[in-house]
Amino acid sequence: MTRVGLMVTCINDALFPDTGKAVVTLLRRLGVEVEFPAAQTCCGQPMTNTGYLDEAVPLVRNHVDAFSGCDAIIAPSGSCAGSVRHQHGMVAQRSGDPGLIRGVAQAPPVYELSEYLVDVLGAEDVGAYFPHRVTYHPTCHSLRMLGVGDRPTRLLRAVRGLTLAELPGAAECCGFGGTFAVKNAETSIAMGNDKARHVQETGAEVLVAGDNSCLMHVGGLLSRQRSGVRVMHLAEVLAQTEPVISSGDRAGDARSAGTAVPQKREQLR
Repeated sequence: MTRVGLMVTCINDALFPDTGKAVVTLLRRLGVEVEFPAAQTCCGQPMTNTGYLDEAVPLVRNHVDAFSGCDAIIAPSGSCAGSVRHQHGMVAQRSGDPGLIRGVAQAPPVYELSEYLVDVLGAEDVGAYFPHRVTYHPTCHSLRMLGVGDRPTRLLRAVRGLTLAELPGAAECCGFGGTFAVKNAETSIAMGNDKARHVQETGAEVLVAGDNSCLMHVGGLLSRQRSGVRVMHLAEVLAQTEPVISSGDRAGDARSAGTAVPQKREQLR
């Protein structure tokens, strides 16, 4: 059995733990052994993206140690997967530490969730059921840094009951961009409002993406606009299964979780 390590990411660990739980549920359903290395911390992206490469060295070293022994690393985030794949080597080289350079080079491969499902497991139909109209936002790092392409939408199209609506201007950035949203708040909000408007144009009940940071940004705007549109991580949709109703149940009494659109997420204020 393949043994993978779940790199849950900081934002999921702190704010959206249901996403990590959904990844475990989904992968175990597909026969993958999932471990959660308790020693994991931040991947170092906040430092590397703002030029503090030396400060990222301890985090890169910890990542290598925490996930040693895994066959692969799965991240429900294109942003963090991209950071490990493309920035850890740069940080290690800058450190001049031969052990860290070797450790990064020999570390298990890191995959964004949809990459692992489609490319490694060869699965597009993961047995999911979600009878709702959704639209998908391809986040910048997954689209540009990792090149995940249409893998997420292929997975969504295979979900039973799901109607996938095309998002106008899908490739446009939502405006979050990590520290960009703090340093350039007005521009960030304007970009987010554009994205929120396009989401509402689709008539979707749910906005889906592979990064909760982007969903938090756009979801907050959709909430404040009282749009009625909810946000869900791709993993949470794919983890849903069709209700199982026994003969002793009342009609419509679902025994498996997840066919209803989730309630609005609490947004940061």
